[in-house]
Amino acid sequence: MRIALGLSYSGTAYEGWQSQLSGNTVQDRLEKALGKFAAQPLRTLCAGRTDAGVHALMQVVHFDTPLQRELPSWVRGTNAFLPRDIAVQWAREVPAEFHCRASAISRRYAYVLLESPVRPSVEAGRVGWVYRPMDAAAIRAAITHLLGEHDFSSFRAAQCQAKSPVKTISRIEISQRANYWRFEFEANAFLHHMIRNIMGCLVAVGQGQHPPDWLAEVLAARRRDVAAPTFSPDGLYFLGPRYEAHYGLPERTAAYDWLP
Repeated sequence: MRIALGLSYSGTAYEGWQSQLSGNTVQDRLEKALGKFAAQPLRTLCAGRTDAGVHALMQVVHFDTPLQRELPSWVRGTNAFLPRDIAVQWAREVPAEFHCRASAISRRYAYVLLESPVRPSVEAGRVGWVYRPMDAAAIRAAITHLLGEHDFSSFRAAQCQAKSPVKTISRIEISQRANYWRFEFEANAFLHHMIRNIMGCLVAVGQGQHPPDWLAEVLAARRRDVAAPTFSPDGLYFLGPRYEAHYGLPERTAAYDWLP
């Protein structure tokens, strides 16, 4: 059987998704829990690797197993061995050709930002923070330069392993609830640190450090050093991938309703 799981987690306490020698990653904790439930080692692949401090509302993973278990049992049984800040949300059996990464037709992220003269407290680690007011009109004008297919080299981390810097952003939506901003991004794929680097630039525009058309100049330069510094991981959430409807996989979890 090939099983797909939808996973949510707070990334604050972990060194990102990908397994490390320290054992303190989300993948390490998930595979340990799966191994205890299945009484045998199980290796997982994920739809999108997240960095240290980055959260996920619906990370999708898959693994192959000869074990026959009811699908709800994969959820409840695995969660019994997971820490409280990681939880399997759903389980589905998928065909052998399904691949959580290669089968994805798009990926979605949200960035939640607090605009306040005082740093966050109860939401520390779960929101980004700016203490200067931001101009929504300037930010909305800036994002128009990012939509569509572009070479995003200016927003690419030096350690990025993607074969091509050319990606297509199909959607950027901005909403506000009191002092909280939510930026939602959807693209066919993202480069390493791409959203955090974009956020650094959007904040710079919003605070008047650059005009909206500066984003076009940054894109055209194709050089990381012309863009703003990488923004904090705290407010970044992987919302999950989208797949063709015939796979029958959910597109959201209950945690989506928690974000501002």
